Amino acid sequence: MTVQSMTGFARHTATFMSGADENAQTRISWEIRCVNGKGLDARFRIPNGFDDLELQLRTALGRIFARGSFQVSLTIEEPEAQTALVINEALLSKVMQTAQQLQNQYGLAPASVDAVLNLRGILEPPQTLSDDAGKAALKAVLLSSFDEALDALKLMRLQEGKRLSDLLGSHVDRIAELAVQARQDTSRSAEAIRERLAGQVALLLDAMNSNRSAAIVLDEQRLHMEAAFLATKADIQEELDRLDMHVAAAHKLLSDGGPAGRKLDFLSQEFNRETNTLCSKSNAASITAIGLELKAVVDQFREQVQNLE
Repeated sequence: MTVQSMTGFARHTATFMSGADENAQTRISWEIRCVNGKGLDARFRIPNGFDDLELQLRTALGRIFARGSFQVSLTIEEPEAQTALVINEALLSKVMQTAQQLQNQYGLAPASVDAVLNLRGILEPPQTLSDDAGKAALKAVLLSSFDEALDALKLMRLQEGKRLSDLLGSHVDRIAELAVQARQDTSRSAEAIRERLAGQVALLLDAMNSNRSAAIVLDEQRLHMEAAFLATKADIQEELDRLDMHVAAAHKLLSDGGPAGRKLDFLSQEFNRETNTLCSKSNAASITAIGLELKAVVDQFREQVQNLE
């Protein structure tokens, strides 16, 4: 199973025979756009008369996708001979009666023709289906074609997910490589720390003794104690061990596939926490350099993870 990206686009068209004439075909077009989101959110733009399909469309969407912000548009193109708009006489009559009552009661100006015609439902496409069975058949085609559009969107999200998975895998590999470099860095040893500390103390003593008649002597035993203390304080073994654990967990999530975005986002926070601790403990330039590169890789990892389902 491959992880899915939350970004994608799909367009699917279908036709429906709306009469005995073979040329009288209704053209159906679905467009679905998706971007990353914290949960599953969908907005639909559906022509008047088909609003009752929205619940079924949401259910179909939820069966396939777990996360993402979706924009779904449906366009229905009638045959040319049937595209003229008609007036909903019953609704128009009710609107005009209400308008007349308001004018008489409150002394309002008469409603303009433009204002009335712009009211939702006053002007409608002609009824191209003469019976309930025909309407049900069209809705069945709408639902089946929507399923095909969802399949196309899923394929695109899987393809993008494969690319993201490979990219994230390379980031995780780099984190593992940097952890190995830090583990093998000789500047971490107590002896290396003692040598650096001895050099710094020697410079300090030279500066102090240049202005004194009696020289101050370096206490080797105290130096060893301080070096051991600093080595313990700067020990990053636990951070490196936890980085190794997080690397293994990230690789498993990427290989298992499925909705792994939230878990990988949590791991990115753990990567960041261990990296920050490593940098704060560092007392060697080489370890600091490794820590800074780790931070850069972890930031890239976290940014890409936001696009995964």
